Amino acid sequence: MAAAFTRNDSIHNLWRSHRHSIGAPNNLRNQLPNQLQLSKSYSRFPQSVFPRAKKLKISASSIISSSRKSYSSKFALFGWYLRMVKSRPIVTKSVTSALIYTAADLSSQTIVGESTEGCDLVRTLRMAGYGMLILGPSLHFWFNFVSRVFPKRDLLSTFKKIALGQTVYGPAMTVIFFSVNAALQGESGSEIVARLKRDLIPTMIDGVMYWPVCDFFTFKFIPVHLQPLVSNSFSYLWTIYMTHTANLEKVGTACFQVGNCK
Repeated sequence: MAAAFTRNDSIHNLWRSHRHSIGAPNNLRNQLPNQLQLSKSYSRFPQSVFPRAKKLKISASSIISSSRKSYSSKFALFGWYLRMVKSRPIVTKSVTSALIYTAADLSSQTIVGESTEGCDLVRTLRMAGYGMLILGPSLHFWFNFVSRVFPKRDLLSTFKKIALGQTVYGPAMTVIFFSVNAALQGESGSEIVARLKRDLIPTMIDGVMYWPVCDFFTFKFIPVHLQPLVSNSFSYLWTIYMTHTANLEKVGTACFQVGNCK
């Protein structure tokens, strides 16, 4: 009796498995349209997304190439400047000084707003001429002279160079700058002397607070042939102050007789 029940169960299980195997194709037929729909959607996926990825890749490569070109052009310009400094040092440094003095004077006129009629181009040409004819060549010879006197770059030599600049070169160039600019404005000898008495000492005091730090960096870390360029870069802010001071109203000689000069 138990064997009969077991045999019936096995037959029932075989019948159920047979029915499942028969229904499997139907299930496959039902799933086939869904799979075809998914394959179609996947086939459309590269056409819609991959072109965008290609566009992004092309745009990124174009940005990288343009940045490389800009960097290469900057390095090419700097390399050209270095070659000009070595081949024509005086002319290159003089033109550099003229450009910096021009930019500094224009900045000074813009910041202070001294003229309501616009920019004073004659004044700017005076500053550019001073940078071209006087300051640029003098910087070339001065830095070469200092490097020969103190060839080392240790701290002691650097401080000696700074002291020499503050006591010799700086005061001499300040006197020349004020005197030449005043003479080009038509001031007489006595008026130039009066201007120097009024402006020279305050300017030198302000210079002592500004230039030693700049000179320390220049003498300590910069090669000799590039020191005028770095010094001119530092002198941009200083020149804004200098051009403003040099173009103040002239001092009357009578004020010194009464001791009331401002």
